[in-house]
Amino acid sequence: MKTAIVTRALVLTILMLGLGAAGAWAQPKHVRMTFSGTNVATTINLQPNTVTDEVHLAGRGSLGPFTFRELHADGGLAAPPSGCLGPYFGVLKGAGVLQFLDESLLIVSVVDGSGCVDLATGTAALIVNYQVNGGTGRFAGASGTLTMKSTLMPVLANAANAPALLTNTGRFEGSIVRPAGDDQDEDEQ
Repeated sequence: MKTAIVTRALVLTILMLGLGAAGAWAQPKHVRMTFSGTNVATTINLQPNTVTDEVHLAGRGSLGPFTFRELHADGGLAAPPSGCLGPYFGVLKGAGVLQFLDESLLIVSVVDGSGCVDLATGTAALIVNYQVNGGTGRFAGASGTLTMKSTLMPVLANAANAPALLTNTGRFEGSIVRPAGDDQDEDEQ
């Protein structure tokens, strides 16, 4: 009888410790970061019948100062984004890496996205949704989602008069789940 009580108490203790540890590892953090930088068309071919852009951004936010480098393929989209009255395109494939001052890397892949060109202003509104795929340092094992909302403005056209170099300004927002102990804002470091 005493063995059953001790065994039951031990099993309950182990379960409580296990659930507590699991909860400590799943700490969602709301992320908001602003940035500026450039988009440039490349000769890289990520997908047939698309144009691949290389993105270089720098910014600051709830995870600290960062740089972002991404490749993504722009191509046709079946329907225009909501509220888009001008030309539009889809962001079909891609991936990127955010690098922080502590040398931690956060790896993301493109889920989907779209751009809408405003012919009157000569700019494009771009929205890209990302899946977080881990990283290094404080982002090892991280997961979550980020959304980039930005405005593109042409700086230089290519020989076919298509934008070849554009400014890119905007913000990332989303939620990242990362290991316990990483909840200190890097702005405090």
